Amino acid sequence: MNDLQLIRQTIGYYADGAANGQPEIVAKAFHASAYMKFVKDDSLVDVPIKEYFTDYIKAGVQQDRTATINNIDITGSAASVKLTIDYATHQFIDYFNLLKINGQWLIVSKIFTRKIKE
Repeated sequence: MNDLQLIRQTIGYYADGAANGQPEIVAKAFHASAYMKFVKDDSLVDVPIKEYFTDYIKAGVQQDRTATINNIDITGSAASVKLTIDYATHQFIDYFNLLKINGQWLIVSKIFTRKIKE
């Protein structure tokens, strides 16, 4: 597979694993040192990725949502991906930074925002 296909595979681990309540699949997408960051009540929240697997993904619970890759930008061993996750009432817009480590693309950081549908 080429780099674009490998990145799509990594994002697929994240999107499909979370949608199907499979934190062990989601973990395949992330480097162990990764962090998730977001803003809550105007303050930065910084979550080690291992906490994301246990505190934010409900194991065994499927979610009714769709995920769309909006953009992939690759330069050498670095890449960024924008992903939109659509629910009935809201969206999550995720931004990922990935690095190619030993031939494998891994997410090293995730930031996101939540958007209410009108």
